[in-house]
Amino acid sequence: MEQSTSLSAFRLASLVEGFDRSPAYVGLADALRELIGDGRIGYGTRLPSERDLTEALGVSRTTVTRAYAVLRDSSYAEARQGAGTFTRLPGGRTRALDRALWPSDVGNGVIDLVCAAATAPPGIAAVYAEATADLPAHLGGHGYFPAGMPDLQAAIAATYDARGLSTAPEQIVVTPGALAATAVIGSALAGPRDKVLVESPTYPNAVQALRTGGGRLTTIALDPHGWDLDAVAATLARHRPRLVHVMPDFHNPTGLVLSEPDRERYARLLARHAAVPVIDEAHHLLGLDGAGPRTPFAALARDAVCVGSASKSIWGGLRLGWIRAPHALVDRLTRARVGLDLGVPVLEQLVLTRLLTGDLESLLRGQRARLREQRDAMAGAIAAHLPDWEFRPPTGGMALWCHLPVAGATALSTEAERHGVLLAPGPSFAPEGGLDRYVRLPYALAAPQLVEAVRRIADAWTVVTSRRVGAPTPASGADPVLVA
Repeated sequence: MEQSTSLSAFRLASLVEGFDRSPAYVGLADALRELIGDGRIGYGTRLPSERDLTEALGVSRTTVTRAYAVLRDSSYAEARQGAGTFTRLPGGRTRALDRALWPSDVGNGVIDLVCAAATAPPGIAAVYAEATADLPAHLGGHGYFPAGMPDLQAAIAATYDARGLSTAPEQIVVTPGALAATAVIGSALAGPRDKVLVESPTYPNAVQALRTGGGRLTTIALDPHGWDLDAVAATLARHRPRLVHVMPDFHNPTGLVLSEPDRERYARLLARHAAVPVIDEAHHLLGLDGAGPRTPFAALARDAVCVGSASKSIWGGLRLGWIRAPHALVDRLTRARVGLDLGVPVLEQLVLTRLLTGDLESLLRGQRARLREQRDAMAGAIAAHLPDWEFRPPTGGMALWCHLPVAGATALSTEAERHGVLLAPGPSFAPEGGLDRYVRLPYALAAPQLVEAVRRIADAWTVVTSRRVGAPTPASGADPVLVA
């Protein structure tokens, strides 16, 4: 029989604090669905009795009764005779698992540490509802906006202005995510005769996207402690790349941040060698330790093409990214973009416009607070269960980049799956191989899940390191696709 946990009325009242009370039962139901949907209230949890929750919230019994009825009618809860009301999800526990990404049956209880993406922040459902109310005004048009809806272009441009990088709305090209933006850049700016310089380690899907136009890959090793700009200078002189992909803010997977002096020097090097910087800023809003804003790389390198994303800082389901380009490249990029797709959904653009022109900072503060708590929980669990693993505590982003005492990340990922954890080993982030002494551990899940995941990983690591030298590693099934 499925084991269930219980949630006290006092705890639930704190989780739904501030819910919309117009009408109260609808606001309470919406708040509960959001908490259940993103996992802050676990699947199969027993909710407080109607009487207890009525007292804890200071509302009428009718409000709680009707809210619970809404949950049951929308498949977010079920009533069990004599036992109470238990949380559920439409489609069941594994409703969020995409079988294109998980060829094998992951089963219940598997913890995914491959995908570095947080759940949606509180309040996002209300923004979608407001945007839906805006939608009818746009139904009389064709709905195609290859460069983005003008209001969204202006809202994104304003974020660059606020960072000290003057940007006109026409310099923005909206895309379905940062990866699509990177593919547009690769298609437009790097042909078969051009070289594309990428860091190692780096986000592997960005590498493939940059090669959309046929560009040839060249790598530069990223030191565990930062960028070796002397090595960068030598590589630029030797290979003369057309594009250079850089993640200066909370690099994925290392979490590194390029210092202000090094930004200036790097920009000078790129200008000297006529290389176009492709600046991936997908994580730049996820600073967790209060550091002040950093100079946008494009403010130092006027030829830089920037890639931004709502998916990392807000929610992965908000599939919107963008390009911020110099005026001279906008037309070329727009033409390349039309060759890939004709625009992103209007509703998504209305949602992001509302977020960017509203109180986005309040939403981000909550997102950062969650990530900070989760990072610290995972770091503490590693110190307790895997004390010989090394990592630099990141000041932002979504993952720890862990150095193993011996090579074995690939074997660990296989064994960890047997223990109910999906991992992305270091070689996944190495465009030309290597890095089997590293593993990326995202801290995007709730803290208790992360602690449990580390405990399982420690058990798996014990198995890997106890095998006799030369013993074959058991084969695994198809590797999960690295999504984020």
